[in-house]
Amino acid sequence: MPGSYIALVRAQNGGIPTRNCFPMAEPTSWAEDHIAITGILGIGRTKPNSLGGEFGSRFWIDMWEYPDIGVYFADMPSAGHDMLALDYRACGKDGEPSVVHVDQEADFAITLVAENFEAFIEGLVDESAYDTSEEDRLAALDTVREGSFSPVLLRAFREVADLLPDVDGLMRGLAEAVVREKGFFALHADARSMLMYDYLFWLFTSGNQVDSFERYIRASQSQERSYAQPDYELMIVFCLVSDPFGFCTGGYAPGFLEDWWTSRVAAGGIVESAAGYRMTETAVAVLLKELAAAAGER
Repeated sequence: MPGSYIALVRAQNGGIPTRNCFPMAEPTSWAEDHIAITGILGIGRTKPNSLGGEFGSRFWIDMWEYPDIGVYFADMPSAGHDMLALDYRACGKDGEPSVVHVDQEADFAITLVAENFEAFIEGLVDESAYDTSEEDRLAALDTVREGSFSPVLLRAFREVADLLPDVDGLMRGLAEAVVREKGFFALHADARSMLMYDYLFWLFTSGNQVDSFERYIRASQSQERSYAQPDYELMIVFCLVSDPFGFCTGGYAPGFLEDWWTSRVAAGGIVESAAGYRMTETAVAVLLKELAAAAGER
């Protein structure tokens, strides 16, 4: 191991550094201009997360098939999908290794981080140097306030316009409430997200039949994707390259949506009928009341 690594562990044998970001000249899967680490492994064999422990350097090589280029010494926020290593390929086992980033998601692409471990440690900076939370929040607010709606939502808006004249405004208001709470536009398992799932489903079933949860999430994969074959993903998550829209989350976790579906069906708010799965009149009345309350908070 490099002398600088040994000197560090004599003072602090592994752990989470206060400064956990390192500036990068080349982009990685983490960010365009930096990487972040969640911990440095200490020297030892008894502790699971030490270099020679159960989840040490050999674990990533033997179990995750990371390239055997040296010693994997730092984990990252991706929980194993990228790592930092001391790279001994050029210097040999007795030389001074460089520090490299190895990206499992990019076919184990290797990117130089620092010429040596000492330079890496001295170059670490506080994560506040890359804090873009305010910029992200403003961009998300712009998305939900001004972004164009998907053709799927626009058709649904027309279907319910007589019952709910401010249907699009309520959608933007609820999305803005989500952003105010989180700082970004994403749907998870919180109360606002659950209300948005309800609203989207009610809108979707105003003009489309839902025969199963799987069909609601995504139309048949055997057919070419089209807004004429609508589904949840094309309503608010992803858009077609040929006809993009701006009001979208850009991604989602199906597990959250499945939990919402299961809870609503179990509670009787969504029932199966000859016309497919639909919300009951009682559930719709509760939805509209909650939407009005959310709009009043703007």
